[in-house]
Amino acid sequence: MKKFFAIVSVIGLLTIGSACYAAIEEDSNNVAGQEQVATATDQATVSLDAEKEEVLGGQPMHQALKQKFIEGGVAWMSPVMLCLILGLAIVIERIITLNLSTINKEKLVKEVEDALAKGGIEAAKDVCRNTRGPIASIFYQGLLRIDKGIENAEKSVVSYGSVKAGELESGMSWIALFIAASPMLGFMGTIVGMIQAFDSIEAMGDIAPAVVAGGIKVALLTTIAGLISAVILQVFYNYLLAKIDSLVVDMEDASISLMDILNKYQD
Repeated sequence: MKKFFAIVSVIGLLTIGSACYAAIEEDSNNVAGQEQVATATDQATVSLDAEKEEVLGGQPMHQALKQKFIEGGVAWMSPVMLCLILGLAIVIERIITLNLSTINKEKLVKEVEDALAKGGIEAAKDVCRNTRGPIASIFYQGLLRIDKGIENAEKSVVSYGSVKAGELESGMSWIALFIAASPMLGFMGTIVGMIQAFDSIEAMGDIAPAVVAGGIKVALLTTIAGLISAVILQVFYNYLLAKIDSLVVDMEDASISLMDILNKYQD
């Protein structure tokens, strides 16, 4: 089930990303060649007109983002976008998995205790088998080895609890990688943009704003794209860490309750 959600999430986000990329490529030829060399007065007038148009809502948000993506350079913006898409795919899979792993532990403890009192170990195992989540799996492992003594059951609960805690953290290292990679890729675009700006100065023999504007625009757009990608993924990363910590605490608390129940049952 977890792999199914992961595959669906990745396919969905990659499809969206591919559609966006195709739309951007389609418009890139129309956008190319629209930059004109003008005097400082003309540039100021164009900037004011553009600001008025955006304020008045003349350009839709998705069109503005698409244009900025193209202006930032498809070659340098695409890796940042890919990091964001793949990172969000893992985030969605983790959110679904962790939410499915969350159960009412007090209710499970009560059901296991009642099953032990009424039907013994086998009835308690049935309750755990029919309950989703890592807590029920840990309970089942403890009940499975209770016939070998309370100490063996406790060791089994502790060992299996460590395994389930590791499974909860699956994929988190990849999210951390994309968080680190996004701004670095953006900074690479920044360096390339600055190199383009200095190449233009060298070719034209002039340091006029119109000469270096293109390179500086690439530098700034790739930088902000990388930072935005990293910030979005970082927010989700911290949320997932908090969710995992909460589940681990619930697992430990429930394991203690299980051992108390088993001690009482054997007495």
